[in-house]
Amino acid sequence: MPSPGTAIDIERNPVNKSELVSAIAKRADVPASTVNSVLDSLQDELVDAITRGEKVAVSGLLTVERTQRSARTGRNPQTGESIDIPAANTVKVTAGSTLKKAAGNVPV
Repeated sequence: MPSPGTAIDIERNPVNKSELVSAIAKRADVPASTVNSVLDSLQDELVDAITRGEKVAVSGLLTVERTQRSARTGRNPQTGESIDIPAANTVKVTAGSTLKKAAGNVPV
């Protein structure tokens, strides 16, 4: 039994894009081609916003923003040699309240 606060690794098959498109199309009763176009547009807009340094917040669902990671010294695990890791931009995705509530309702 894992200690408190330890994530339990449960192997699940991720939902791929075509499965997501089909599920949304069925739920919204719209053509899958329309859903696919909307998801492609969402991706394009998120990429553009991150490139501009803007934060995108979809209330209750998620927040996506660009963050900076400082330069640091790491260690090669195979050789033990110190390596310099340069500063970099990365993307931070934070779950919104609806997603957090859904995750909290799933038994551990």
